[in-house]
Amino acid sequence: MNAPAAISTHRRVRYKTSGQGHRPIIRLMSPGDLGQMLKPFVFLDLFSPEAASIGDMPIHPHSGIATVTVLTEGDLHFDDPVAGSGSIGYGGVEWMRAGGGVWHGKEMSKGSSPQIKGFQLWLALPPELENAAVDSQYIEAQDMPVVGPATVILGELDGAVSPVRAPAGINYLLATLAPGERWTYTPPADHDVAWLAISHGALVGDVVVHTGELALLEGVGAIPLQASAEGARFVVASAIEHPHVLVTGYYSVHTNKAALIQGEARIAALRERLPAQRGSGPTPVFRG
Repeated sequence: MNAPAAISTHRRVRYKTSGQGHRPIIRLMSPGDLGQMLKPFVFLDLFSPEAASIGDMPIHPHSGIATVTVLTEGDLHFDDPVAGSGSIGYGGVEWMRAGGGVWHGKEMSKGSSPQIKGFQLWLALPPELENAAVDSQYIEAQDMPVVGPATVILGELDGAVSPVRAPAGINYLLATLAPGERWTYTPPADHDVAWLAISHGALVGDVVVHTGELALLEGVGAIPLQASAEGARFVVASAIEHPHVLVTGYYSVHTNKAALIQGEARIAALRERLPAQRGSGPTPVFRG
């Protein structure tokens, strides 16, 4: 009789994508595709614009989600009446919980670098937060916890807790590995969703992923990571699966139709007061 096959304790790559579009913005995940499989992670853009074009981003609305912006290259400047002013570079984060409705898109402007690269992630919020008050944070790199090669953007790693006010049950890490360096990320046992995306370099070995790719990871246990000869810079994430359907509007994601209608009504009401807030320079998150 043959011995039973050993159960793998490593997560494996189930699917990879290079997304849609071309520079400056590549859409790697949307609520209508991989977001259905990776929720609460429902949207991911890899952006690589010239920093000078940041001011061209139009002001736009959201409800029902949170956005998380990290840079893997370069820096941006923020100037906010609540958070003050400063710089978001590698290891820093902009967090914006849209909740019941917000307009944003011009809260950061060109920093000192001629080129930037990074990721913007959307999270589907749980019912108790999807129509809650707006919450935003700008946290500079020196105020973020670092464990080994990873900055803890959301959640917790080896006792280090991110200061970002994100829902529980979500980890999101920004990591850089030197050429050939090995590192293993072990998600909490109840995290049944996991993925990673590469902005620079590549990973080899058990998990093979290249620049510009997102990899959906399946199975249980650890995620063994090894950088190629050129090194690797990437985000890796895990979470407890969002148990709700995704009910989507144009810029919104909710758990049910009534919540979406409430969020979109709030967005429309804010729009009536928005013109007075517009200007040629940075515009703080507009929450009414």
